[in-house]
Amino acid sequence: MSGDILIVDDEKDIRLLISATLEDEGFVTKQASNAKQAREHLVSRPPSCVILDIWMRDSDMDGLELLSWCRSLYPDLPIVMISGHGTIETAVQALRVGAYDFIEKPFKAERLMLTVNRAIQTAKLERENKELKTRNQDFSELELIGQSAAMKTVKASVDKLATTASRVLIQGGAGTGKELVARKIHESSERVAHKFVVANCAKLTAERADLELFGSESIQDGRRVVGLFEQAHHGTLYFDEICDLPSHTQAKLVRAVAEQKFKRVGGAAEVEVNVRIISASSQDLSKAIDEGRLREDLYYRLGVVSIIVPALADRREDIPLLAKYFMKIGALQFGRTPLKLGDDVLSAFRAYDWPGSVRQMRNVMESLLILTPETHTDVLTTADLPSDLLNGRSEQTPTMPQDIYALPLREAREMFEAQYLTEQLNRFDGNISKVAKSIGMERSALHRKLKSLNIQ
Repeated sequence: MSGDILIVDDEKDIRLLISATLEDEGFVTKQASNAKQAREHLVSRPPSCVILDIWMRDSDMDGLELLSWCRSLYPDLPIVMISGHGTIETAVQALRVGAYDFIEKPFKAERLMLTVNRAIQTAKLERENKELKTRNQDFSELELIGQSAAMKTVKASVDKLATTASRVLIQGGAGTGKELVARKIHESSERVAHKFVVANCAKLTAERADLELFGSESIQDGRRVVGLFEQAHHGTLYFDEICDLPSHTQAKLVRAVAEQKFKRVGGAAEVEVNVRIISASSQDLSKAIDEGRLREDLYYRLGVVSIIVPALADRREDIPLLAKYFMKIGALQFGRTPLKLGDDVLSAFRAYDWPGSVRQMRNVMESLLILTPETHTDVLTTADLPSDLLNGRSEQTPTMPQDIYALPLREAREMFEAQYLTEQLNRFDGNISKVAKSIGMERSALHRKLKSLNIQ
């Protein structure tokens, strides 16, 4: 167990003793002799745990008052109360206010360590449970699926970046899986025990953006807003569609990202955090900069390392793998047996352009599971597919002219063969061996035919 601990006690010897005990076990400690110093530490950077004395001389708050103040600011922060003049009534009152535990002085080092470790572990478990309950189901336990060269590059980047603290900018079209890539970087990093917080920039209006990102110093709408930066302390903050963030907030974000410092709305004190920033956009960033929708200085701070997530249409060899994977995931979600996908269905999937990319693929699999009766045990065929999946062929496929019947037989046959073979190549992502097997043609003969038709 490790973390940073704030020790608040008016007796220097007690502070030094507790600090030495904790540091021997790998903790980093900070000390405060009164409530004012404690508040300054807490506002600057919340620790993993607070050890707080109840009775303090020369302090504008006693321990119980400071406990209440801490709970209003950081409701999830574990606080262990200590006292040499404690009573049962005092202990009960501290626990009611929100203290994790109460220890009476003098105490043994083993008791202190056990209580601190349990307090931090309990807070961690509660935080993880809350995150699991609120976590978007679209990303629950999903994996990066694909064996294409493009996806191998993405996976290699995730593995490499997980071991660093570099800021990452993920680019790719809508539905390609940018947030999943960001989550995999987080889950493979040393920050995995802490939060992955999502800032949906499209929903951060000009009036609320600063408040939601940086929080408030005072009570807003009956509560104190804890900003997304503070929520992501020691974890990862993911900015979804960074170009949609209001311009005035982008200006403030430049410093917050670079220095990990900011001021809350209505506050004067600097707040320090330790947050990894990952951003994403589906837009043309150069165009967004030219049009003033993205600050150039922010772009350079966010884009220390870039990852390009390919569209599904650009990695057609991964389509069968993804179709079977999402069928399996969907079947588990709906509590039924996965449907079997026939070769003609997989070929139709490969020929389709998937404008909604991976997200659309998952939706299609779920739709098939919902609409297909559970009594259906046969292999799915193209007759079971929605019509748009059959009509939405690749734009690379040439269309036949209306006056084909006016052409000489040889020219019409060549035109048909060109379209037919181009379609087959799209279905099998250019794999000559698979195309030859599918159409019943020798591989060498197919090569000659493609060359004669000038098909690459």
